[in-house]
Amino acid sequence: MTFLEKLRCLLTFGQGVALPLPEIADNQDPFELFKLWFSDANKSGILLPEAMSVSTCGNDGQPSSRMVLLKEFDEQGFVFYTNYASKKSQQLSGNSKVALLFHWNVLQRQIRIEGEVEKVSLAQSANYFHSRDRGSQIGAWASEQSKKLNNDDELKQKVAHFNKLYPQGEVPHPEFWGGWRVKPRYIEFWQGRASRLHDRICFEQKLENNTWQQYKLNP
Repeated sequence: MTFLEKLRCLLTFGQGVALPLPEIADNQDPFELFKLWFSDANKSGILLPEAMSVSTCGNDGQPSSRMVLLKEFDEQGFVFYTNYASKKSQQLSGNSKVALLFHWNVLQRQIRIEGEVEKVSLAQSANYFHSRDRGSQIGAWASEQSKKLNNDDELKQKVAHFNKLYPQGEVPHPEFWGGWRVKPRYIEFWQGRASRLHDRICFEQKLENNTWQQYKLNP
């Protein structure tokens, strides 16, 4: 099925037609399937298909969710970048368990990922930091992420301070800013269907041999 044919299916979804799942073999690699779905999301014209919800949990057991952008992924995991002093980073430092959620409404698809995090290398964080625009680099230095602001001028003054401190040339990478890699243990691919008879295809990692068990769930 061509991409245009898929879009025609989407336009008639409410009339009982849904985007068909690709053929999924018994030994399907979940990372290859993610790559395929992520490619479809990019082609669909969705704004920021890389946007994902990251859910963490504090010491008090209270879950917390926020949207971030996926920057890299491979068989080692899914990477996003942030301030290591932020609320999410503090929670991840105390409890490495994490959940991700991608939701692409126009495709009637979502992907749920559960696993644990680890920090990416300092070199990897620095490489990504230097690929950002200069304003974002200065902003990383100026913002004490998740801390209370006394007033709007406080942040503006910090931005002005770091612009003056680094007026030209390379902005150094702050070691308090870097990447987290989510190493998945469970990945679920959800495809919307008519009459709410949705497809849910799950991959769960067997820790004893690092292979993936594949199964389906009732909608």
